[in-house]
Amino acid sequence: MEESEIEEVKKYSSDRDKMLEYVKKDGLALEWASDELKNDKELVMEAVKCDGGALEFASDKLKDDKDILMAAVEVKGWVLCYASEELRDDKDVVLKAASRDGQVLYYASQKLRDDKDVVTAAVSNKAIILKYASHRLRADKDVAIAALNQSKKSFEYIADEIKDDEDIQLIMNPPAEES
Repeated sequence: MEESEIEEVKKYSSDRDKMLEYVKKDGLALEWASDELKNDKELVMEAVKCDGGALEFASDKLKDDKDILMAAVEVKGWVLCYASEELRDDKDVVLKAASRDGQVLYYASQKLRDDKDVVTAAVSNKAIILKYASHRLRADKDVAIAALNQSKKSFEYIADEIKDDEDIQLIMNPPAEES
């Protein structure tokens, strides 16, 4: 948004209908909404559907609303960082976010860093995030292979006890093609 547009939005920070128009065009306009409107579920929902990053400006109450979070992480997985502790421990929310952006494993609860579905989804699109998985899952062959198939750089985060596994070594050192 340009400065003149921002000034226009600020003038209507308490006007629900105007703010609804603004957030449908640019979800980040939520930043300039009144505190009352930052706590308006319908308005915040429209904002996060437009731009998941708008979650940053939602009220704390709505950052703890599963419907809002699911809509926001659908657009931008990384916005899980704005979620309440409770929702960082909600498998549905974290799995959806991790499928979008593996980096979110960093924000997931300890319990979900030990959940094979969540960790596999995360390492499948951001392999080096494996370093935030539980030791148990860093020693899980399926998880290790999912990470290595995304990037061999994740090898350093695989548990030592499986680094010599035949299948893992095959990924790391594929046989030379015959000519």
